[in-house]
Amino acid sequence: MSITSDKTNRLINEKSPYLLQHAYNPVEWFPWCDEAFEKAAAENKPIFLSIGYSTCHWCHVMEKESFEDSIVAELLNKVFIPIKVDREERPDIDSIYMTVCQMTTGRGGWPLTIFMTPDKKPFFAGTYFSKESRQGRIGLIDLIERVNSVWKNKRSEILASADQLTASLTEYVSYETEEVEFSESDFTETFKYFDDRFDTKHGGFGSSPKFPSPHNLLFLLRYWKRTGEEKALKIVIKTLTEMRNGGIFDHIGYGFHRYSTDKKWLLPHFEKMLYDQAMLSFAYIETYQVTGDVFFSETAEHIFEYILRDMTNDEGGFYSAEDADSEGEEGKFYVWSIDEVKSILDNDSADVFIKMYNLEADGNFADEATGGNTGSNILHVKNDLNNAAYEMGVDSLELKKQLLQMRNKLFEVRKKRIHPLKDDKILTDWNGLMIAALAKAGRVLDKPVYTNAAQKATKFICDNLQLPDGKLLHRYRNGSSEIQAHLDDYAFFIWGLIELYESTFESSFLLKAIELQNKQIELFWDESLGGFFFSSKDGEKLIVRNKDVYDGAIPSGNSVSYLNLIRLAKITAENHFNEYSKKLNKAFSSRVKESLPGSTMFLNALDFDFGPSTEIIFVGNKEDDKFNSLINDINKTFIPNCITIFVNEDLTNNPMLETAGYLKSYKTVENKFTVYVCRDYECGLPVTTSEKLFEMLKKNKLFNL
Repeated sequence: MSITSDKTNRLINEKSPYLLQHAYNPVEWFPWCDEAFEKAAAENKPIFLSIGYSTCHWCHVMEKESFEDSIVAELLNKVFIPIKVDREERPDIDSIYMTVCQMTTGRGGWPLTIFMTPDKKPFFAGTYFSKESRQGRIGLIDLIERVNSVWKNKRSEILASADQLTASLTEYVSYETEEVEFSESDFTETFKYFDDRFDTKHGGFGSSPKFPSPHNLLFLLRYWKRTGEEKALKIVIKTLTEMRNGGIFDHIGYGFHRYSTDKKWLLPHFEKMLYDQAMLSFAYIETYQVTGDVFFSETAEHIFEYILRDMTNDEGGFYSAEDADSEGEEGKFYVWSIDEVKSILDNDSADVFIKMYNLEADGNFADEATGGNTGSNILHVKNDLNNAAYEMGVDSLELKKQLLQMRNKLFEVRKKRIHPLKDDKILTDWNGLMIAALAKAGRVLDKPVYTNAAQKATKFICDNLQLPDGKLLHRYRNGSSEIQAHLDDYAFFIWGLIELYESTFESSFLLKAIELQNKQIELFWDESLGGFFFSSKDGEKLIVRNKDVYDGAIPSGNSVSYLNLIRLAKITAENHFNEYSKKLNKAFSSRVKESLPGSTMFLNALDFDFGPSTEIIFVGNKEDDKFNSLINDINKTFIPNCITIFVNEDLTNNPMLETAGYLKSYKTVENKFTVYVCRDYECGLPVTTSEKLFEMLKKNKLFNL
């Protein structure tokens, strides 16, 4: 029996929207805290650990079905000390116990369900459990009663199992491997993996579900650039086109949903995550650089419109996510019936809209429980705009303008609906990804609004999530900054700072990146085996200190750090950055070789490391008319393994020289704005005109193939 109550549990004092969602459950939840483990030890009870996040659909299902249920709550409270964790607040805890789940069950996901001893050692792992047992799968009530019986009668077996599982986990995360050499064949092997699994009809890889995984597409762009393999580029173009046209894209309010449950990119899980928007905009911007097709740049701009409109606080920080559900139904906020569209648009416009976005009378959005259509439609595009305009006998630009007007009308109506929950906590790592994406877009598209947004978010992080001793914090919400930063917080924010430097040539961003990179090395580096641990050396002591290089929904902190170290080494000529990048390569070489397609962000860094790499140094005054002309020519070109540096001609006012003294030797020629292009440690003669710059770029094969 589900109940609602005014009585709250301990979660009412938390900041996490996910934990606050569970504050009125009859389950006597603890947050992750010493008090919970001390109580478990004192009462000789096991721990029931439930990990999820605010926009997780199945987390909501399990809450309504079980955690709001008085019978389940009574059992949980009697048998366990129950603990709730927001995986986005505590990715260190989630990473450890998700690894346990994957080791023991072969799969993972959320909600994550862990049974463990009072000393945090797991002895059982799973994901979603229904309240009652059904179809051969044990339900939560039966599972609790079974665990209670074993805990009372065979506790020694549970404790032995927990010790053994913890030992296996320790061995898994503390691996010592032999160094292996990478070669160009590793790039080819990875390309072939994606080529073999490419869905030629719908884009993406495999059948269903389909995840965006944009770092895989970034790898394919670099493989195309390195080899000239046209198939790699075609895979990227097809996949990004189908995603943009599919239901995974919100055609009314913009932004991408989490993933597609079908192979056509039609039916999404409707939650929207900040990190997806950031990484996807990277892929669209780089594909625009390659193709010059505004379809890709406009898609990135639509993502940014959504972020800056709906997901940004007044001080410039970016919120984390929006839920899939509203009014208790997944996707209800986003779908449309034909009758509703006809009530908003005039007849002619409605006919065009229904045809363009493929609305059906019975709907194309199937009910998850019954499988039957609901009468509601997920908007998606099947026909190219130019083809559609030709078939309708209208100008394509005029059709594009009309469709925008129609979408705006529907957007105004949709604004009045009950909105999905917005998870308004601000995370340093995910903000770092969006800062990097906005900074890159600002320079590629020559749109200062994006660069300014990246700068504002950077100020927000520095003002609110950096301590006086230079250390970062992980989470901000409602004026409160808490939780020690993890590896991803440093790695992703440093990435954003490097991108901002190359977009503004403001030395403060580079100096901050250097400061934080050194702090990251101090706090996270594994002095014994190399690579970065996920948690800080002065952080909370968990059962293991995890270290990973696998790229999941977002790139791993070690992969991004590898690239950051390479770029900082080339910008500053500081050899210790270069040395750490080599050690990181060595530490993870055999693990990456075991699963090349699972480490594409690492391979992107390796591609830069292999070279050829390019350094382009601008010398002069940023107010010089030639500066914008020359820098824009560079920014529009896809040169992935490149760093750009600006040297102010006034050497007495140039903080860059403090950290990159070698730049003193670069001077203007005949008092003209001057560019130096260096390729694999060899510099060409300085040039002062666009014509000479283009000649040098062509000579070094830096233009798109």
